[in-house]
Amino acid sequence: MKLYSFLFTLISTTLIFAQSTPYVSDVWVADNGDGTYNNPILYSDYSDPDVARVGDDYYMTSSSFNSAPGLPILHSKDMVNWKLINHALLVQVPAEVFNVPQHGNGVWAPAIRYHKGELYIYWGDPDFGIYMVKTKDPKGKWDEPILVMEGKGLIDPCPLWDDNGDAYLVHAFAGSRAGVKSLITVNKMNPEGTKVIDRGVHVFDGHENHKTVEGTKFYKRNGYYYIFAPAGGVPIGWQLILRSKNIYGPYEEKIVLEQGSTDTNGPHQGAWVDTPDGESWFFHFQDLEAYGRIIHLQPMRWKNDWPVMGKDFDGNGVGEPVKTHKKPNVGKTYPIETPAETDNFDGNDIGLQWQWNANSDVVWHAKFSHKDYLRLFSIIVPEDAPNLWMVPNLLLQKFPAPSFTTSTKITLVPEGATSGKTAGLIIMGMDYATLSISVDEQGYFIKQTEAIGAIKGVEEQINAKERLKTNTAYFRVEVSAPDAMCQFSYSENGKNYKKIGKPFKAKQGKWVGAKVGLFSVSTKDAKRYGYADVDYFRITK
Repeated sequence: MKLYSFLFTLISTTLIFAQSTPYVSDVWVADNGDGTYNNPILYSDYSDPDVARVGDDYYMTSSSFNSAPGLPILHSKDMVNWKLINHALLVQVPAEVFNVPQHGNGVWAPAIRYHKGELYIYWGDPDFGIYMVKTKDPKGKWDEPILVMEGKGLIDPCPLWDDNGDAYLVHAFAGSRAGVKSLITVNKMNPEGTKVIDRGVHVFDGHENHKTVEGTKFYKRNGYYYIFAPAGGVPIGWQLILRSKNIYGPYEEKIVLEQGSTDTNGPHQGAWVDTPDGESWFFHFQDLEAYGRIIHLQPMRWKNDWPVMGKDFDGNGVGEPVKTHKKPNVGKTYPIETPAETDNFDGNDIGLQWQWNANSDVVWHAKFSHKDYLRLFSIIVPEDAPNLWMVPNLLLQKFPAPSFTTSTKITLVPEGATSGKTAGLIIMGMDYATLSISVDEQGYFIKQTEAIGAIKGVEEQINAKERLKTNTAYFRVEVSAPDAMCQFSYSENGKNYKKIGKPFKAKQGKWVGAKVGLFSVSTKDAKRYGYADVDYFRITK
């Protein structure tokens, strides 16, 4: 009996330790382990970040566009080490629209705020309006989305609950839908924050000095209302601060962060966050094309009721991004941790790092706790799809670092089909490349393909093709800095790898960085059924 008790305790302790051990990336860690950190803190496409503090916990969300689930929720105790803990939007709405890939549409620039014991997230969908979800438990289920303000071109919203309980919403406009941009508008909401109740007041026009002003964040401090807003465009812009004693203005303006003499382009659009002891910090992104909009953390202080960000290296009175800095003083030291990348498929479901190319269908995959592999079923490619760009069942995750290697083991089971079944590894963007295993009447083979101009409907081209002895293959793709060049290779035994095809330069998607992932598809004319079993998906140096 004592032996059984001992074994039970040992197994339980092992499981608890395995569940609680922080994931640490093999390819990018911002925490230097000596009380300092390097930027970027996240070398991944967490575009348009916003952060809210709840006590001594910090929660980040970001744009997710057409990917599902959407609105990633990351948690940190020190603002440098982050863990992906949830998604606030499991199904993109309207569901029938986002059941089909909607590249570049969907969730734009969310804002996250803590109010009366709940976390709220507001975001703009440029085609439908401004939505909101909320929860008391960020790790649990979030409420169903509420359409707070219907309309086209309404983007980048942020709420503010004033001292008297009145609720307001600031937002910008997408020129592609609204016909105008570079305007900032404030609307009044009901106290619950569930409905806009007026037509709004334009409070700032950036056409003369701050074109493409957008990405608004609303704050109040020392009697001033502040609107933090990026301007000048994503790759080359700057961070603008507006302030006024009246919520409807007029607003004074000041540029507080720019690239200046640094190599961090377009530093803007993010979040002001304070520590419990009153330190101020600013999160922003940097656009690096195929690598996406990666996340930086800048020290911030206040001078004459204006925020001062980063460090003024060139002496012109405007802050510039720092590369290395002392970590925020949060009173304790926390373990190094990074968002998960590798997935050994040994749990009840796939890891939170995975997102589909559209709202997911339950028949696309199966993951059983007693099976240490992922099963991807052979789903028929849409009839009008000339390539994989508009295929919804692509399982993808963000690039995690400037250089990394992805490896996987895939077994194709065509279930009697002698053609039309393909599964493999993909680097996805407006151009994409694959390494896949397929079947024909002669047996199994692999092929390395690319679709240069996939977004325009260009068909895949086969760069190389090799025969296999079995239905199992080991695939690998090495991504190297600084240009995100990708080289595929394969092995039949998992030890000896051979390069295949030609190098491929990864390209960003629509408003997102390139992604790496898996797919399993079937042609319409192929015999029904079939699947691919994936043993692991590893991200290493």
